[in-house]
Amino acid sequence: MNNSVIHLLVLAAIAIFLIMRLKSVLGKREGFEKPPVPVQKDAPSRSRPDFEVIDGGPDRDITDHVPEGSEQADALAQMKSADPSFSVGEFLSGARGAYEMILMAFEKGDLASIKPFLAEDVYDTFAEVVEARENQGITIEANFIGIREMSLVDAVFDPETSNADIVVRFVGELTSVVRDRGGDIIEGSDSEIKRQKDMWTFSRVMNSGDPNWQLTATGE
Repeated sequence: MNNSVIHLLVLAAIAIFLIMRLKSVLGKREGFEKPPVPVQKDAPSRSRPDFEVIDGGPDRDITDHVPEGSEQADALAQMKSADPSFSVGEFLSGARGAYEMILMAFEKGDLASIKPFLAEDVYDTFAEVVEARENQGITIEANFIGIREMSLVDAVFDPETSNADIVVRFVGELTSVVRDRGGDIIEGSDSEIKRQKDMWTFSRVMNSGDPNWQLTATGE
């Protein structure tokens, strides 16, 4: 057997070894990937919320945020009765995101992006402030740091109109720099974190089919 044939056989053996090695590696699951779980015929649906209400027991989705038996708890229970898809926990998660979005849009004067989330009178108030700043040549450079505190303060439900109001208290942290027409800083610092305290009321008609809440009142 000459050298060329021996060389070809060696290359063929190496190729077969590499193909087998590649198949063995691709057939494994490594890292943090979990193997598929067999589907059981009577397995409970995972579309249900993580919390469960035991018959005769407290609804943890409510009592985790307001005292059991309080007027606020009763109002939240009526909201859930009017709209079974409503979740207090999910609402607060959405309110957290809405706070940052609305606050930053107001600071930057970009009200068009948040108009659908504001009641008409709230929008008009925001617009007056933004217009006054523009007339004075004032600009604000703001950077949102995060929410330090957040709590559900009050909840009211009108069974006749199905209108729901939920009051949330926020303590946000941000940096803010106010500049005049010439670009000089007249207030604030881009390195000093300040706290912003707000008491916002979100409202919605629970049986309207519209899942969106609107900011209907602001305060401290």
